[in-house]
Amino acid sequence: MRIPSPARASPHVLALAMACDHSSSTAPVHDSAVSPSESALDDAGRVTVMTRNMYLGVDVNVVIRAILSPDLTDDLPALLASVDVLTRTDFPTRAAALADEIARARPHVVGLQEVDDVVIDIRPLRPLVTLSFLPLLRAELAARGLNYTVAGDVTNFAVAPVLGVRVTDHDVILVDADRVAVGPSVIARRYSVNIGPIAPGVTIGRGWVQIQATIDGNDMTIASTHLEALGASALRTAQARELMESVGDAPLALVLGDFNEEPGSPTHLAITNSGFIDAWQSLHALEPGFTCCHLPDLSNSEPSLTRRIDYVFARGFGKAENGIKGKVSLVGDRPNDRVTGALYPIWPSDHAGLVGRFRPDVAADTDALWITP
Repeated sequence: MRIPSPARASPHVLALAMACDHSSSTAPVHDSAVSPSESALDDAGRVTVMTRNMYLGVDVNVVIRAILSPDLTDDLPALLASVDVLTRTDFPTRAAALADEIARARPHVVGLQEVDDVVIDIRPLRPLVTLSFLPLLRAELAARGLNYTVAGDVTNFAVAPVLGVRVTDHDVILVDADRVAVGPSVIARRYSVNIGPIAPGVTIGRGWVQIQATIDGNDMTIASTHLEALGASALRTAQARELMESVGDAPLALVLGDFNEEPGSPTHLAITNSGFIDAWQSLHALEPGFTCCHLPDLSNSEPSLTRRIDYVFARGFGKAENGIKGKVSLVGDRPNDRVTGALYPIWPSDHAGLVGRFRPDVAADTDALWITP
């Protein structure tokens, strides 16, 4: 079950490439959420978007660190323990919770990260595990009478670090097919700058999904991405710049995702210097808006979010310089957002998500109170 690697890749290289960094600071947690009364169905002329990292469901650091260590006896225990954590984080239950979030917010567009397909076949040591996140989520949405369809899907990587284990990671954009027209252009592409192969069976890449959409008569560009968690900020900055080149000078545009960088970083500046406004920073300048991360097993009873790395960036939705017209809220950051898991209450994801509601500049300015904070 060991991965031989002539380059002897660091344990954190493999682990962080498959999930976001869980390092943290000690700032307080912002506590806000979207209520059902704020439904986008009541917001004629406004565009509602959500970004949500769905979370694989296990801290793969544990397995990879064991596989790469000199001790041959720790590989199997680490794998078995991680399978047990994956069972406790119970994605089918979390899919229902995520569908409830979407049903309450009714976004026109949802940018999803860590949309994973998982196969773990180490029978008879553990039962077969097969999970396909996207069909599970869409089934839950359909059960709520919601018609969300896939507008774009990019495969970031498919890794098989040990025999019997395979994880395929995607970024996906869903749209409410009853309210959003997609096209003619849809881009699903991997970045030209990526980690690449780091061990047999492990090649890491990231990409983005970008669509043209028409919402309430307004044409706009919407992109979603999950920038690389591994390595120096320079890699993420290069990816962000490539994304900005792809979006180009579209006058009405939204960029969503998990950027694995905090405000003021070179990556953040690469986006804001391209004419985009960080919606949370504009509308909640005095609130931290932390989105990462709950404990890997999702067992914490209080939020443990200490970093802001998930964003909604907007261009063409603001009137004042450095301002934006709309609202932005956190979801999945309050104790009552937890749902009943197999052994204890669990969070819908290890991240909080963001819901943004914006009025395009081209729309009639009939509601001055809509400008917040």
